[in-house]
Amino acid sequence: MKLLVVIFLGLSLSLAAAQDAANHPKWPGPGQLFVGACYQPIDRSPEEIDRDIAIMKRAGFNVVRMGDLSWDSFEPAQGRFEFDWFDKILDKMQAAGIRVVLDIPGAPAPIWLHRAYPGVDITAQNGTRLPPAERYMDNISDPNYVRELGILGETMMKRYAHNPAIIAVGYNNEIGNGFMSYSEADRQRFIAWLKQKYGTIDELNKIWATQRWSRRLNSFEDVDLPLADGPGPSERYLDLHRYWSDVTIARLQQLDAIRQRYMPDLPSISNLWDNAPRRGFDYLSTYRSYVSFGAEGFYPGDPISGAFGALMIKGALPTPIWFNEFTAGGGGFYGTPGRSRMYAYLGLALGAQGILAWTFNSHRGGEEQALFGLVDHDGTPSWKVDEFARIASEFKLLQKYGFPRYTHPQVAIAYSFDSAIASHPNGPSNTTLQYFKTGYSEQVQNAFEPLFRANIDTAIINVGHEDLSTYKLVVVPADYVMDEASAKNLRTYVSNGGTVLMTAYSAKEDEHALWFDSPLPGRLSDVFGLKTNAFYDVGALNFELNGKAIETTARRYEVLEPSTATVLARFTNVPDHVPALTLNKFGKGNAAYLATESIPSAMSPVLEYLCNQAGVQRGPQTPEGVYARAVDGRTLYVNTTGEEKTIPIAATKKGIISGRVYDNAIILRGMDADLVQ
Repeated sequence: MKLLVVIFLGLSLSLAAAQDAANHPKWPGPGQLFVGACYQPIDRSPEEIDRDIAIMKRAGFNVVRMGDLSWDSFEPAQGRFEFDWFDKILDKMQAAGIRVVLDIPGAPAPIWLHRAYPGVDITAQNGTRLPPAERYMDNISDPNYVRELGILGETMMKRYAHNPAIIAVGYNNEIGNGFMSYSEADRQRFIAWLKQKYGTIDELNKIWATQRWSRRLNSFEDVDLPLADGPGPSERYLDLHRYWSDVTIARLQQLDAIRQRYMPDLPSISNLWDNAPRRGFDYLSTYRSYVSFGAEGFYPGDPISGAFGALMIKGALPTPIWFNEFTAGGGGFYGTPGRSRMYAYLGLALGAQGILAWTFNSHRGGEEQALFGLVDHDGTPSWKVDEFARIASEFKLLQKYGFPRYTHPQVAIAYSFDSAIASHPNGPSNTTLQYFKTGYSEQVQNAFEPLFRANIDTAIINVGHEDLSTYKLVVVPADYVMDEASAKNLRTYVSNGGTVLMTAYSAKEDEHALWFDSPLPGRLSDVFGLKTNAFYDVGALNFELNGKAIETTARRYEVLEPSTATVLARFTNVPDHVPALTLNKFGKGNAAYLATESIPSAMSPVLEYLCNQAGVQRGPQTPEGVYARAVDGRTLYVNTTGEEKTIPIAATKKGIISGRVYDNAIILRGMDADLVQ
């Protein structure tokens, strides 16, 4: 594993990679499941806090997350800290048997910080200063913010390093969801970043293709901050996002260095938002340097997108997933009975360990006053408390049956921050938007969907930053930017005996968002044994694979020109019946190329074929909408639909959760789950 060294904005910070969980017996581990809620005691009186803790204890909660969004409650004025109020709550949680994930609340920054240091304010693209009107309107690149964040983090972690209530620490809630800033100081920091990355103005002119449309730069002082909201060329847009990604990652590494100094026996379990639309950051290339357990806010719109997001935050970590915010009610959504429990079990199937409802008490004020938690606005426990109590009770039972589930996926899917940004640059005149018609993240999820439906464990990784040798199949859907590290890893993987599937739109640009001037797919044309340039749109695409006729909803295809590759399938409804799928023997392995965009109707038969060829073991067979995973010789079934589902079985089996005996068929009610042995 590479060590990540950040030298950024005059701050040199060398960090060891996050420690191996096996070396930390105090971290949450096998046989430990956690159910609880996010809790904001700053909204509650002492009497209400006592009542709330009593409700939690009766419900069987064993964890809460506290501290987030509360900087000025801990530090009401610069350098003046107040902790007595929080100490008392920690003591009460400890007495109730409830552990605490301590969130370092570095965002949003308090008003006193904005007033003392105006550089912490956000400056809009048009130069207007924006007051901190809502969460995360803080310039986290400002040196004064960086210093004060470090003081806050060190003070809190030093104080609570040995507090028995605390089980983990998190950083800057939802970091990644902040705003970009456009002050002169921001421009100068961006210039410093460019100088470090490219060295000379001549190199920057080359990388940014400034000869196009008369954009040549005579010096670094000619550089303007690229416009996040457009217009502008792709290569500058990519560097803008990389810059803010590096800023974000530097803040996480800054706080994790403090944890390793004061709290080395406690893990970092941070509520991160790496794919936030405003800014985001390159999580999958860097997460091991500040993450112990992958954690996120889990608000699934459907099981497939929910599972995809959860596995994106896990990456290749050996530790389980934590849902630091978990679907209960929501903004304008009171909740649906049984829905949270169903998703809790889907999370268990994926390898989750902790679920914390967002939120415990419904908020009376602020932007989330119509967001409905477990306890109503008048302090009355809703039916959701009973549902989470049931989850807590059942999870306590399941701890001795192999949960949390530690996964060992045989399939990996490539996801690249660079491809996500470069494939959808700021408009309106950028023709990439006309070319890349199906969204990048959508195409990656489309590759995931057939595997998830087949109950096959899958990892979502950046292929340039992981060991690929543990996987039997690596899927590379629409990976628009093919950097040197990713190309090298894929080449080595296939050469050593692995199987890769790449789809259309992949490997068109280099790491600078410039189209390759070499045969496509760039850097890998020989590995796939073909080149491709031409592409066409049609009404729909059909092909035949392994004797089966495949009808798809794909509309675009690339014209593949095989050199050493073998044609496995040809389109049956386009001129000349050009190749739809090729397979090239390269070294000891195989490289397949699908000529369409990544769409489930095209990906499903191809993935089934390649999984069989690569020896990937299929998961339990289930009807539509039911997902299942094997756990220590038993099988966990989750019905994500509202309808009763029947799963045929060949013997009599017993449900551990339900206590029911199943003869010849497992019957699951809508949104129900059972562990069957």
